[in-house]
Amino acid sequence: QVQLVESGGGLVQPGGSLRLSCAASGFTLYYHAIGWFRQAPGKEREGVSCINFDGSTYYRDSVKGRLTISRDSEQNTVYLQMNSLQPEDTAVYYCTTTEPDRCPTLRAPLLGNWGQGTQVTVSS
Repeated sequence: QVQLVESGGGLVQPGGSLRLSCAASGFTLYYHAIGWFRQAPGKEREGVSCINFDGSTYYRDSVKGRLTISRDSEQNTVYLQMNSLQPEDTAVYYCTTTEPDRCPTLRAPLLGNWGQGTQVTVSS
């Protein structure tokens, strides 16, 4: 059974850091494009970052320089290192498999395997 499980969210002060994890089971994550999306209350879901099957990475403009996506083939996990967090980063963060051609533009997948999400709250 294909499954993605996010973890690592929490409450952090502005300027703080978190590392989100997206652990895969039932398939080898290394051969897939994996995207991170987020949804804040009252807002539409938006793409945050994506790592393609070839290792290329993509970020939305507002997080460039602050977030880093990576993967660990041994752990079958994708990470999202989040630094210099701001209140506007507050949202539920989801990871999902995505189609390789949708990865560069951070569009939501047509057929994705979504995790349950992890809450990130940035507040003083």
